[in-house]
Amino acid sequence: MMLNTITSGPTVEDSGLPPLLLVHGLFGSAKNLGGLARRLDPVRKVISVDMRNHGDSPHDADHSYPALADDLAKVIADHGGLVDIVGHSMGGKTAMTLALTRPELLRRMVVLDIAPIAYGHSQQRYVDAMQGLDLAGVKLRSEADRRLAETVEEPGVRAFLLQSLDLKADPPQWKLNLPVLSDQMQVLTGWPEGLPKASFTGPALFLAGGASDYAAPGAAADEILEYFPQADLRYLPNSGHWLHAEEPKAVAEAVADFLS
Repeated sequence: MMLNTITSGPTVEDSGLPPLLLVHGLFGSAKNLGGLARRLDPVRKVISVDMRNHGDSPHDADHSYPALADDLAKVIADHGGLVDIVGHSMGGKTAMTLALTRPELLRRMVVLDIAPIAYGHSQQRYVDAMQGLDLAGVKLRSEADRRLAETVEEPGVRAFLLQSLDLKADPPQWKLNLPVLSDQMQVLTGWPEGLPKASFTGPALFLAGGASDYAAPGAAADEILEYFPQADLRYLPNSGHWLHAEEPKAVAEAVADFLS
């Protein structure tokens, strides 16, 4: 599958560095890691992707991590065959899957607040809220927000979800492939079986929110080190799962320093 991409920054020849591939999380889009792109594209080529079933990329019934990783492999092949990669949440699991199965495609890897484990929680309630939203007569995002507030209390979460609502369509519609994301929610919160441990030997930074339980010390952190023994695991004490939105400067500086 050919993913929609946003490319910025100098050419590889001008920068002397491989491209940087930015991979968003569930319900996101290529613009979600825009702060990182703006921090790094003055000095290197940055490629931001819409993952399948998100943004302007094609829809498909298979939303497994091997399929997502194969999509990224095709993007990397189109941009020279070697990249540094940054992935958040679902994008981080995809980056890890790619690193373990196609390590030759990656020079350095950064994973934001996710571990190579299956989680017991689900994001199904957000899928249900979006599918249940009455879009009749909606012309303004503020009106969609008012209606979505009936099922999603958190303003920040609503603002994030509504980025994927296409108000230019008639009638308005979600860019997300909500039926497939609902059908494959257990796959998304899970982790593929049988991936080879320690097959990626390049530098790996795992940056996690100290107030998040996604990559907390204990079982999650132990599994990170099982799959990536070389991992540099760091925590931002005041951040939750959306650490790149909550502490953009700290995240951008940590990523820039690591990739340099």
